[in-house]
Amino acid sequence: MDPHRVAVLVLPRVLPVDLGIPTQIFNPRPHTPYELTVCGGARGSVTTSTGFTVGVRAGLPALARADTIIVPGYWEYQRPPAPEVTAALKRAFRRGARIVSICTGAFALAAAGLLNGRTVTTHWASADELEESYPQVRVDRSVLYIDDDPLLTSAGVTAGIDLCLHLVRKDLGAAVANDIARELVAAPHRDGGQAQYIAQSLPEPTAHTLADTREWAVRHLAEALTLDVLARHARVSTRTLVRMWRQETGSTPHQWLLSARVHHARELLEVTDLGIEQIADRCGLGTGTNLRARFRNALGTTPSAYRRTFQQTRAD
Repeated sequence: MDPHRVAVLVLPRVLPVDLGIPTQIFNPRPHTPYELTVCGGARGSVTTSTGFTVGVRAGLPALARADTIIVPGYWEYQRPPAPEVTAALKRAFRRGARIVSICTGAFALAAAGLLNGRTVTTHWASADELEESYPQVRVDRSVLYIDDDPLLTSAGVTAGIDLCLHLVRKDLGAAVANDIARELVAAPHRDGGQAQYIAQSLPEPTAHTLADTREWAVRHLAEALTLDVLARHARVSTRTLVRMWRQETGSTPHQWLLSARVHHARELLEVTDLGIEQIADRCGLGTGTNLRARFRNALGTTPSAYRRTFQQTRAD
């Protein structure tokens, strides 16, 4: 498997959590091709937003060699990065590197002119500033991440986990991404279109949530999971179920289940030799025809083509 070079660009006052996400997910593992470099505007130390320093052993030349460049959020995002940083990002983009931002890292990409004419996202609290500072950029405040390949942007903090796992899924398939998610004790898959912010207070620790019902549903995807079935498991009315489900996930039960079923189908295509009809049955999608239609709508390809791509990736 050819190496895939990932450079994480650390800007002054970097947000520690945003920095930790890509360095953890793209840290080299035996079953992944990633080669990770943490770099800055120059080699040395960078002060984080909370005051401690991070040592970086590489400078901007690392961007010239990277296949993927990730810019974590940073606190002083209203101030454009140094000219040499934006110039390095521009050069990397022109040669075809995949460039990714987490949270307010989008401001650095915008300062380099890379987001002009594109729809992007960032932390909901900074969305207005991004749009006002860079009028040529359209900001979607309602999503976790946007894949406008080769430019990808995410909302704040945990949305960076979702985006980085999405990258692994694109590169290596759902099975590898799920393994890393389990290692991180993270949700294996959240759609980029899921709501990033729901305007309500957090429930009390003893409050009723649907987390157990969603976990149960993932284990029973082959079954007919109607609203009545889900409501009985959650011990709530169907009306309450739909309201709580949307509040907690940003989507309806039907949308959430469809995404979970397609995601499970992806993993089965990668790691088993089951036929399309068998996979459709195990995922609760009914027939191979329905699986093919849902797969094309979600991923723009066929199950057979997807299987060939990722089984070949594993063979390499």
